[in-house]
Amino acid sequence: MRAAVCRRFGTRLDIEDVTIRAPGPGEVLVRIAACAICHSDVAFIDGAWGGKLPAVYGHEAAGIVEDTGSGVTGLAAGDHVVVTLVRFCGRCARCTRGQPSLCEGLPPADMNPVLVSAGGDALAQGMRTAAFAEFVTVDSSQVVAVPKSIPFDAASLLACSVLTGVGAVMNTAAVEPGSTVVVLGAGGVGLNCVQGSVLAGATQIITADRVVSKLAIAREFGATEVIDPAKHDIAGMVMERTGGQGADYVFVAAGVASLIEAGSSVLRRGGTLVIVGIPPAGVTISLDPLAIADGSLRVLGSKMGAARPQQDVPKFAELYRAGRLKLDELISERFGFDRINDAIDSARAGAHLRPVVVFPE
Repeated sequence: MRAAVCRRFGTRLDIEDVTIRAPGPGEVLVRIAACAICHSDVAFIDGAWGGKLPAVYGHEAAGIVEDTGSGVTGLAAGDHVVVTLVRFCGRCARCTRGQPSLCEGLPPADMNPVLVSAGGDALAQGMRTAAFAEFVTVDSSQVVAVPKSIPFDAASLLACSVLTGVGAVMNTAAVEPGSTVVVLGAGGVGLNCVQGSVLAGATQIITADRVVSKLAIAREFGATEVIDPAKHDIAGMVMERTGGQGADYVFVAAGVASLIEAGSSVLRRGGTLVIVGIPPAGVTISLDPLAIADGSLRVLGSKMGAARPQQDVPKFAELYRAGRLKLDELISERFGFDRINDAIDSARAGAHLRPVVVFPE
């Protein structure tokens, strides 16, 4: 098979012939049909979080089951599936508390290498998935069946941006109906925070982004008001539009320290700040502990939207089929696999939503 291999941080990926091992016990082999480009992939490629090299990245994918290892139930060859990076045992303390994205019970994914280069070198399975490739072998917990009526490019978005954004609203924060919500950043994850807030019944949804074109899109996804930070101070505008009260919930969907600090300053008493976007390693922020304690504020991290893929992916798939969840509108452009570097450049520029790499049938 072919895979897009990252051999040095911050460089273009090389499409190479590699070998993928057959699925072992509890594993599934999936032929990839579509893989969206998440900013987390770009961050890893650029070296923001370190990691092993050479590596194959990509984790927001959909495809068709080719084969299953022993012990796999509920999945069979020919199933259309979403492939996520959430790999879990279902038995450890985190899993039994409904936190599979924090699983502590499985050994590291790279203990039994999945990918080998033509030269015989093991390739790191980026984000436990490595979906910038024609096939992936992953743990069965990462694979969730979806209806065949959902196009693969749309289904791929369920693997990360929807789980992360909508999940942050519904799972991590548990936004209550009638709430005032602020979303900082209107990329793929931010727009899913917006439409998640609509689904949760929020009545005021204020969205800010430095890319003006994304503000109009945010309105289409349900934002009631938008802010252009180049023209207006975010904190001042939020306080003005909430009558000086501030927001019940603030979701910071971009990994920018200044936005986290700005978000903390516009919470009403008893409000909740949710950090969804992940800054580069080593970045620090400054928050006022007096305001947090006296205002009884909550500051929450949200990894993958506290997703429970086996429950959340089917639920979101049905919302899409019912016309209540936008997926097609999130796709900014489709690229063939041979143009994966162009797709990554598009995501890196940040001016578009979700570029998706589509593989030939």
